[in-house]
Amino acid sequence: MSAPCLQVDDLHVKYPIGASAFGKPKWLHAVNGVSLRIDPGETLGLVGESGSGKSTTGLAILRLVKPFSGSVRLGDTDVTRQSNAGLRGLRRRMQIVFQDPYSSLNPSMTVEQLLDEPLQIHAQMSKADRRAAIGGILEAVGLHAGYAARYPHEFSGGQRQRIAIARAMILYPELVILDEPVSALDVSTQSQILNLLKAIQDKSGTAFLLVAHDLAVVRLMSPRVAVMYLGEIVEEGPSSRVYDTPGHPYTAALISAIPFPDPVRQRSAERLILRGDLPSLMNPPSGCRFRTRCPFAMDVCATEAPPRVPIDGGGVAACHLHAHGPRLAGRSVQTLLAARTAEARSVAMARTP
Repeated sequence: MSAPCLQVDDLHVKYPIGASAFGKPKWLHAVNGVSLRIDPGETLGLVGESGSGKSTTGLAILRLVKPFSGSVRLGDTDVTRQSNAGLRGLRRRMQIVFQDPYSSLNPSMTVEQLLDEPLQIHAQMSKADRRAAIGGILEAVGLHAGYAARYPHEFSGGQRQRIAIARAMILYPELVILDEPVSALDVSTQSQILNLLKAIQDKSGTAFLLVAHDLAVVRLMSPRVAVMYLGEIVEEGPSSRVYDTPGHPYTAALISAIPFPDPVRQRSAERLILRGDLPSLMNPPSGCRFRTRCPFAMDVCATEAPPRVPIDGGGVAACHLHAHGPRLAGRSVQTLLAARTAEARSVAMARTP
């Protein structure tokens, strides 16, 4: 196995939000013990509801948010232990594409100035070489080199996101965090940007962490996916296995929310509907954080944190169902859904006169 491009171990991010009446500090636990690995040239999808901690995880990996504890290694470099001067040197090796292309580009700078800034800071190149590099990266993202003299407001949303991608890729970094890179774009433009990202990755070998809530986008882009709930990774594994045979009820609920274009299949699909709202990160539930919304919650879920259990087909899930109650033992949660659906139909038939 090759050395990872990114290795995250037991990452915690929490924010002080004052103190209790007795002076005890109060914390908001945004990220709780996250561990990830991304190999060179690989894309890992990170999915979950809004407020689950996905974007905070990405920002902490880049040290745009300071981790409370844990380690983040980019190759052989421990990002969490770098000084400000050390971080400045690391910026050329790791970059980010933000969600909103309308606010991530400085409106007072031309495209040439936006793309020239990282070259001036990190690359010892002549002005002529920098200008040639800018023209080349614009062509690479599907824009004309002559667009360099224009301002961001002269472009559409899809074109702005191409410029943002060009800015992130102009230094050919080892890692790029893609924070909801297509959620602000229309469907046809989304497809263009995703195809562009895959083409750029094939040529550059850059590793991507794709943060998204759109599971269809993640399945298209990512061979592996990690599912995040309330600051924790609850399931991880190959995308095909996670989507087809989820090992965690939360993953099954997310997949249940994906609409099918076939109305017959849509009506017959076994669906897992979550109850209640996302709990507060200031006072997360004890034991399993998902238990307050899980239709299969057991007594043990309230007292013990769930173990990480290997799942048939690859990957792991953090769920007591695999060791208690139905003892799924690595099988898909869909077996429970199927049994529940069959029981409901049997009851309905028994009541029919």
